[in-house]
Amino acid sequence: MPAGVLAPGDKLTEDEKIELLRGLMAEFATMKVPLGRSKKPLEFYVEGTFTPKYWEDAFRTFGPAARAGDLIKITKVTFEGNKLLLEINGGLTSGRHWYDGISGGMGGTTQTPMDSPNVVGPSGTPTYGTYIDVIFRKPLEGLTSADVKTILSPIMDFNQRSATMMFTETLSPEMKQAVAEKRAMVGMTREQVKMALGNPDQHGRETTKDGVETEYWIFGKPPGKITFVTFAGSKAVTVKDEYAGLGSEVAQH
Repeated sequence: MPAGVLAPGDKLTEDEKIELLRGLMAEFATMKVPLGRSKKPLEFYVEGTFTPKYWEDAFRTFGPAARAGDLIKITKVTFEGNKLLLEINGGLTSGRHWYDGISGGMGGTTQTPMDSPNVVGPSGTPTYGTYIDVIFRKPLEGLTSADVKTILSPIMDFNQRSATMMFTETLSPEMKQAVAEKRAMVGMTREQVKMALGNPDQHGRETTKDGVETEYWIFGKPPGKITFVTFAGSKAVTVKDEYAGLGSEVAQH
């Protein structure tokens, strides 16, 4: 699960980790208190307490990630032994990535990374979110996403149905199954691919020999499984899985 990183001190089972990621990733909540931007995670303790002055200082110094009553989204979950690190609204970033400026060719095409200075793309846009460390004071064990939402209830309201849940209900049975299995399929829109795989690690545009402009998204990093999704217009036209560096193709559909 690319969105989660397991620390050595963690005692969660694989099933527990998967349930936490699926139950928290892309979930929406309404803030009950002001939430400031901060690159250093704001600390929140399992007892439901936090240090108001530190949170207020972050809010005044760096500005709001969200005000009381605003809707926020959990965009990444990381396991850190006795802590659960939540990225809120994409975290606080400049919008630049390590692969900015890289260009190359795939299948005889010309590619332009969307992060290059002359191209406007999602990864070139700064994010103005923040981070919250949920501190348990002991290794994580037997934890569920429902437990985490209860713990966070003093500062967040998860009771309303999430936009993700409502959107999922509009999908066909085949699409729902693909999203649940964390895989992309031909015919998906960009939002549906994000629901299945999260945000791409790399993306850009390419023009084929026939002059057709497409957009490619790449998920995963070597060594391991890499998924290539190509969009023409609003939907995915190819989905290909490969093992990077091993020279073997897994599937193309």
